[in-house]
Amino acid sequence: MFNFNYIIVDKSSRQTAIIDPAWNEGHIIRTFDELGVKPDLILLTHSHIDHVNLVPQLVERFHSRVYMSAQEIDFYHFHSHNLFPLYDLEEIQLGETRMTCLLTPGHTVGSLCFLLSDSLFTGDTIFTEGCGICTQTGGSPEQMFESIQRIKKLVPPHVHVYPGHTYGKAPGQSIDYLLLNNIYFQFNKKEQFVQFRMRKNQPKLFFT
Repeated sequence: MFNFNYIIVDKSSRQTAIIDPAWNEGHIIRTFDELGVKPDLILLTHSHIDHVNLVPQLVERFHSRVYMSAQEIDFYHFHSHNLFPLYDLEEIQLGETRMTCLLTPGHTVGSLCFLLSDSLFTGDTIFTEGCGICTQTGGSPEQMFESIQRIKKLVPPHVHVYPGHTYGKAPGQSIDYLLLNNIYFQFNKKEQFVQFRMRKNQPKLFFT
């Protein structure tokens, strides 16, 4: 499965975080070396294997601190060395870079988005083209609706969205763009959202 991993480097301190590290360890290590940094923090949007695959290797090599929502840890019994729970609206400081944790259940019980001043890292909650599936253990289309409504309310329209996967559009589209082009941002009634998200025989499960 193709995933996006994101590296955040605080310019003043050079402290570094990586979001949802998975699959290509060699490429990630080379990128750290090229940047002259190491991952002080590992930020996890949720516990699915394609988002946490490289956590043990990075923790062993760099002694990184690992962060995931308390709800996700408790429900799915996620384990890692150096693991710390996060709570809704908790702030993490990476040097001078402040990140706010937004609890956005729907894809999983404890999915998190990480909000910076002009970036939102969404994991599998929302994609540029759609939103995450709600059929796996702990998934809920009702909660997904509420999470998207919350993002619409709390995240400024200029903020750029960086999802865990893309299905045609490059990462980094703005909330403004999603409001116009992501069909799941168009629903204002939960019942209609749920019926559409859970309809049968979807040819493009993640984004139409």
